[in-house]
Amino acid sequence: MQQIADLLSVADAYKTGLGIEDTTVSARVFNDSKKLSALRAGADITIGRFNSALRWFDDNWPDGVRWPVQVQRPHHEEAEG
Repeated sequence: MQQIADLLSVADAYKTGLGIEDTTVSARVFNDSKKLSALRAGADITIGRFNSALRWFDDNWPDGVRWPVQVQRPHHEEAEG
């Protein structure tokens, strides 16, 4: 089962790969520049919002950046399922 820590790992890989700030990633994914920092501080999100965020990352993943190996990519689940 995926957890918020997995979503944060994906967000960290994305922001590091592009050299951008947490607030920029948060705004792109959630349309809320403070959501990632809230999650890092222990806030929660709905399953739907969590899944939407993972799909957003999957759809917008930059070339040349490695997806965190411990987190299953959504498109892989669909292709294998």
